[in-house]
Amino acid sequence: MEIKNEEVTFKDAGVENKPIISKTDLKGVITFVNSAFCKLSGYEKDELIGKPHNIVRHPDMPKSVFKNLWDTIEKNQSWRGIVKNLRKDGRYYWVEAFIEPMFDENGKKIGYVSVRKPISEHDKEKYSQIYAQMRKEES
Repeated sequence: MEIKNEEVTFKDAGVENKPIISKTDLKGVITFVNSAFCKLSGYEKDELIGKPHNIVRHPDMPKSVFKNLWDTIEKNQSWRGIVKNLRKDGRYYWVEAFIEPMFDENGKKIGYVSVRKPISEHDKEKYSQIYAQMRKEES
């Protein structure tokens, strides 16, 4: 896939004021996506179910952000952060993600749920710079 330096906003994708929701198993394999997730990511539902959630990971994202995410949710804590994601067509979109563990009726952890919302232009600029610096430090 060719990565394009072109953003798709929630408005562009027709998902303004709609929650972007996905669920994964304990290993991060997608078990559920709502239609808004599909529209924003550019994938069909059947292209996502059963795939690792990192199918939408943009290469501009520092590895340490995802290490922090997994370290947090594996301790049964909620994680919140800003993420630049990669669409199927090579364009990108920014989200604020809220991720937390899901438990069955017996209290056993069965996976994770993530809800995303749009971020401001100010935060896009801010996190673009922060993440560029983090990537430099990682390499």
